[in-house]
Formats: sequence, C-alpha cells, structure tokens
Amino acid sequence: MKNDKAILVGVDGSHASYKATWWAANYAKHAGFTLQIVCAYSLPSYAAVSFDATYTAMGDDNAAHSDAQEILSKAKAIADEQGVEASTLIVTGDPASVFVELSRNYNLIVIGNRGKGGLAERFLGTTSSSLPAYAYCPIVVVPYTDDDGKVMHLNNTITKVAVGIDESKWGLKALQLSADFAGQWGAELDVILALPNIRSAEDEEDVMTSYMEDFSAAIIPLQESHPGLKINKRIVPDTAVNALTKASYDHDVVVVGSRGRGGFTGLIVGSTSQGLIQHSVGPVYVVPRKFVEAEESRAKKLEDISGVKEVSVPTASEEQASSIEATIDPMHDASQKKDAE
Repeated sequence: MKNDKAILVGVDGSHASYKATWWAANYAKHAGFTLQIVCAYSLPSYAAVSFDATYTAMGDDNAAHSDAQEILSKAKAIADEQGVEASTLIVTGDPASVFVELSRNYNLIVIGNRGKGGLAERFLGTTSSSLPAYAYCPIVVVPYTDDDGKVMHLNNTITKVAVGIDESKWGLKALQLSADFAGQWGAELDVILALPNIRSAEDEEDVMTSYMEDFSAAIIPLQESHPGLKINKRIVPDTAVNALTKASYDHDVVVVGSRGRGGFTGLIVGSTSQGLIQHSVGPVYVVPRKFVEAEESRAKKLEDISGVKEVSVPTASEEQASSIEATIDPMHDASQKKDAE
C-alpha cells in the first residue's frame, strides 16, 4: 500500500548517496514525512558494482550484509543530525529492480549522483535508465559535485524552484507537482518553456508571442489552486537541457517530466535527459511516466465505472445518527457523558 507521507533514500556507501540522505532528511523534516534509508545489493557480484565503500570477497553474503549495515549506520547518523528518526532496510537483489518495486510504496525516492559512477548512474545512466523509466513515484537526483569536481552546496531552505514545461501529460504533471513542492516551502516558481529552433531575433519575437498565449493559459489553473504562490513565466530560446541546466545554478530544485526510455518528454528528448542530470548543480526532481499513468488510473471517474450512479440524499437527523453510534459503540453515550462532566 502506498504511503504518501514516506520518502525513500537509497545509499551505497558513496559520498553522493550520503549527500542524498542529507537532502531527503532535510525535506522529510520540513514536510513532516517519514524517512526510510535503503541499501540494496546483489550477490555474487555486489563487490564489483553495489558498494562504493568496500570490496569484499564475491559471494560472501555475511560480509555484504555487514557492509550494508555499516553504510546504513552512517546514513542514519546523517538523518539524526537533521532531527529525523529514520528507519533502515537492507534488501538483497538488483538495486535498480529493487527500487522500482519499492517505488510503488513511497511518496518520493531520493538518490545521489556524483557524475561518473555512483548509485544514480546505475539507475539513470546510458546502460540502464531503469528508475525513471519504470518508477511509480517521483525521483529526486541529488548532485555531489559539479563538472569541475567541486562539491556542491545544498541549502536547508528551498526558495526558488524551476520547472520545464511542454503540452504533454508528463510535462503538465511536472508543472502541478512543482507548484505543490514550491508551495510547501513558500518558494518562488519559475516555469520555463525552451524553444531551441529560433534562428533570428525577428523569429524569436514572433515565436514567443505565439507561444505566450498558450503558455499563460497553462498557468491559470496553477494560479487558481495556489493563490499565494509567486509564479514567473520564461520562454528561453535554447535547448531544454541547456535552459534547465542554467536554471539549476540559481534555483534550489529543477523539476522535469519523463516519458521513460528515450528521455524527457516533448521538448526534452533523447540524450538531453542524461545531460541535465549529469550537469545540473542542484537536485533534479523527475516525474516518471508510470507515476503519471498510475495517478490517472486512480483518478478514474465514477461515471466511467459500470453500475455506479451519483445520487443526492437528505442528511439524517441527529437522533438517527446518535442511535446508530450507540449501536456500533455501546460505550459512546457513557463516554460522552463522562466527558461532559
């Protein structure tokens, strides 16, 4: 059963995964969510691919379990420093497959990315892409260093959020979740539409004018559902990956939608998904295709279900309600009288 108040963070012993733990704990504390820290490994090859901290004899499950416990102990200490009481879990199995299955049960999954290598590369790299393609909940990828190897700073408070938008259902879901996320922090939201094929200043003016009307219309529901949220609209004459990577330099989080294999949807296609995650200097919040589809399935309208009809009925009297309450809970009247006394 899905727990909408739980965050999962994956650790593998790398500094990148511990940084992801810090971010997840900080967010869990702010949002009032619970935090679970998970270390997954597979045998017999875990020593080569699963842990960054240790190298143990292949096939030695006891040693692998011990290593995982040590990794979780360090991650839990980081969460404790943030004032979050985290639970820990060891899972044996292919990490990508494990996290895809676990994603059915969580509000959010957080993983670290140090660039080349690390947990995020195994899930999001060119050889796998398993997690964003198949996850059933959103994913946040937290960077460890920038392209020059400088360790990135993360703020305790989120003040600016950016989201890449297009007309697809994944892009629109990303827009909705970015507003929810920004609203949780009281942050400012920049909605970015990237237009990469503008060739001249004259074309730029004409194209931007034609897009702005539809762009503004897409923002109206957001302004109605989040009246206190400051929303800025930006059309950028650049590729999506360049526009959003640049946004990561002055925003605390960048939000994007994903259609699964093939990269981010609409304007964000192909290898640009990898470019954004690899070059972003801030956390990237990914809204996966399967999450959107699962949300649509849960939101199926009653009129679409055979035999269901909405009816209007009068409200029962207070005496009738009291009679029912007395039947289903004989101590109800007695407890009410005791409380009144």
